[in-house]
Amino acid sequence: MDSTNSVIRFVVIMTAGVAFSLALLSVSWGGQIKANEAVFNKRAILGAVSSYLSEDPKLMSDGKIEEIFASKVEQIALDMSGAVLEEADIVDAGYKGGKPENIDLAKEKKKPEDQRIFPLYVFNSEKGKSYILSVRGNGLWDEIWGNIALKDDLTTIAGATFDHKGETPGLGAEIKDNPTFPSRFKGKKIFNDSGVYTSVEVKKTGGTANNPYAVDGISGATVTADGVEEMLQRGIKYYLPYLNKLEGAQKTKG
Repeated sequence: MDSTNSVIRFVVIMTAGVAFSLALLSVSWGGQIKANEAVFNKRAILGAVSSYLSEDPKLMSDGKIEEIFASKVEQIALDMSGAVLEEADIVDAGYKGGKPENIDLAKEKKKPEDQRIFPLYVFNSEKGKSYILSVRGNGLWDEIWGNIALKDDLTTIAGATFDHKGETPGLGAEIKDNPTFPSRFKGKKIFNDSGVYTSVEVKKTGGTANNPYAVDGISGATVTADGVEEMLQRGIKYYLPYLNKLEGAQKTKG
């Protein structure tokens, strides 16, 4: 009996000790983990405008990413009506930092659409402004997300990056792992010549080279490709109220 009690006490003590150690590590490293996540997100955002940069963001140091983001990127937060939000509005939405970069689209995706907010990043370069839209959707197994950069004409895609939580390696995961997939979006358009919103279709077959509104999908990953198409169609549309206001302001200024 004493032997059994000793084993139980030992297990309890060890379990408590491990739990305490893990909690301590979580608190100690929590700030660094969040900082790493922030840089990772900024690297993906800048990846959408990599053609405007002298070096691939994937190869840049964390410090360089932070420097470029601070000096060349303007952050804007929007609601579903296209209204620009203040820092207090972002905090009221549940994000302590109060910056657009603090907005978590995974959390926003769970809210009713009319209550959602989302970030917009304006990249300033010698070639002009680029407007980077963040989108989130569903793949085959879990969520997918991406960043779509528009040129200053507000219709032509300058670049794109995609990521996922659990797509199949060699198939759906190619949206991130195969650089040729996001590169297919460069030069495509989200509005037709009549100014009607089209987004970009991800086709199951080839033959999209001369189609400004479609790209080739990924062989064997139809569901993920469909998810990317739906994500873009819906996600970019959220930004249209603001983009329409911006276009109107540009025409007035012109």
